[in-house]
Amino acid sequence: MRSTAGPPCVPRPVPGLLRGIYLPRGADAGASAMTTYGIPLLVLATTGSASLTGLAFALEWIPRLSAFALAGTMVDRYGTTAVFRLATVARALIVLAAAVVLPAQNGGPGSTLTVMALAAATGVLTEFSYIAAETAGSAAAREAGARAHRVQSVLIGIDQVSTLTGPALAAVLLDRSGPAGMLLTLAGFSLLAAALTPQQPAPTVASAAAVKGLRTGWRTLRSLPALCWLVGGLVVSNLAVGVLQAAAPVIVVKQLGHSSTDVGLVWSAAAVASLTAVTLCRTAIDRWGLWPVGALSAIIAAGATLAVAQAHTYSTYLILIAVLMAGEGGLTVVLRTLRSRLIPAEAFSATLSLTILLLLLPFPLAGLLVAAVPPASLGYAITGCAVLQTLGLALSFTRLRSLPGLRAAHA
Repeated sequence: MRSTAGPPCVPRPVPGLLRGIYLPRGADAGASAMTTYGIPLLVLATTGSASLTGLAFALEWIPRLSAFALAGTMVDRYGTTAVFRLATVARALIVLAAAVVLPAQNGGPGSTLTVMALAAATGVLTEFSYIAAETAGSAAAREAGARAHRVQSVLIGIDQVSTLTGPALAAVLLDRSGPAGMLLTLAGFSLLAAALTPQQPAPTVASAAAVKGLRTGWRTLRSLPALCWLVGGLVVSNLAVGVLQAAAPVIVVKQLGHSSTDVGLVWSAAAVASLTAVTLCRTAIDRWGLWPVGALSAIIAAGATLAVAQAHTYSTYLILIAVLMAGEGGLTVVLRTLRSRLIPAEAFSATLSLTILLLLLPFPLAGLLVAAVPPASLGYAITGCAVLQTLGLALSFTRLRSLPGLRAAHA
């Protein structure tokens, strides 16, 4: 609590992890999960088109990529509090506007344009809030020292709990209450995140322009070979993950004959598996270090992706997606721990923005691929991406075994 005594110029204390990091992150992650998984479902429900669903997935991610350099620069210049609060409030207002407009359009081209624009706008604002929240969380992890991976595990756990509830909630609301119910709930999460935003210390270093921020991030990343190789392997892996995310509504609803609620259940089950993996990885890293945990997670993820292309029943598909996301959860713990320990504080936001930009580049490509490939041929596309994922992760972790970065991060 803030003291009422003393002169008015006394600075506010830095909030604790629960109030200052975890609660705002949880509310924003809930809104983000509903956006990422709910908007493609909304497009499929509104248009009935598999191609437009894939295109909406791409439109959701392309603006995010263009905003990353600017987002990192804005966080460096104005601080996490201002950027986070502005992004969450703006997202709530846009979603509320869509909730009002969509029912009045009664389908047709106007509805299609609205949901496509909503995908792009919420994508940009979600990434601004994510960069701000991730910067604050990584700063807290650095302050935790050798226990940084435990803070990162809590942050990942928050994200995965949101992924557990967000897709299922979005799908159920879409089935039961229509687009308005889903969008109003999404706006509620955004407003809650804005209300929980604490007053963080102001940034002490003024930021340069966005281009300079990218250059700083690239220069810093190149100086950290362990992080370079890990990010490179995950970029290839994320193409496969992105294709599966973009194709999930089409596969579950159109091919397997299930409902939108069942699509949400797939990702909720995946979140349970990922959350379990994150919890186990926290103890495993303490005992065996980052490299063995990362290598095992890579094997699990690649094996599941290779198998999911052959899934012909809903239950098999759900189980394999859950196994895949368990492997992805372990890889995320390794990435976040390595990133928070190796990147210098003065260049953190710029380098964070660059690494996230690189990791998300495959997602719009995945959406375009799903939009271009006929639904009957999605299995072949998934198999090809799985082969690339296996080769990319194998090369990455083979190289990482000879580099000191993962051992240093664990020490």
